[in-house]
Amino acid sequence: MSKTTSQAHAASRGTLDKSALRDAATVILWRYGAEGGEVLMGTRGAAAAFMPNKVVFPGGAVDPGDESVPLAALPRETCQARLGVYPRPASTATPRALLAAAIRELWEETGLILGRAGTWPLEPTPDWAGFAQTGHQPDASPLRFVFRAVTPPGRSRRFDARFFLVEAGAISGSADDFSHATEELSHLQWVPLAEARRFDLPFITSIVLAEVAPLIAAGGGPPAEGVPFVENDDVVSSVRRIL
Repeated sequence: MSKTTSQAHAASRGTLDKSALRDAATVILWRYGAEGGEVLMGTRGAAAAFMPNKVVFPGGAVDPGDESVPLAALPRETCQARLGVYPRPASTATPRALLAAAIRELWEETGLILGRAGTWPLEPTPDWAGFAQTGHQPDASPLRFVFRAVTPPGRSRRFDARFFLVEAGAISGSADDFSHATEELSHLQWVPLAEARRFDLPFITSIVLAEVAPLIAAGGGPPAEGVPFVENDDVVSSVRRIL
């Protein structure tokens, strides 16, 4: 994505209420390396308002234009159904918007394309212009919904984040080519699961890693017991399963 598009994207985000709980999507890209399963992670900037200097997965908030993005294919019906469970009254993010946001954020923060070759039927929004210029339509079929978590109260930003597991073989092109990434994440690297906890991780990222490690070992499928949902509100924190 060009700097101009990136700046326009940042400006559009700046017009939103940063104190509100926002829907978000995070991508856990994985593959098997010399030391077993490994995941793609990067470092947030020191000046970032949310989780500065932390090592995280690519991800971010759903944008208004994500709902209208033409997806080349959708994931399994179980995944789509689970994304629609426990909706928030104030949320307008549909399962399609969440899936599109995951693909867009992966593109913006890593330069990696989760898509199929094809032309867009409509003019893309500015946030999606760079992706469309690659000659691909976003493909949501490889996404596996595996975790959901709400940021606890009192943080500078709060998100209702859905985490998606994606096998690196689904990427169009090389999964090691980060040349088109923006500067939102630095030090993009493939981290062996056995070494991930050596990094400065957010607490929720450590929890997610523990949940996805056995899924990756088993081939990257969705959790059979249901998707863990860590729900934080002003009264109580709880964990439930989205069946």
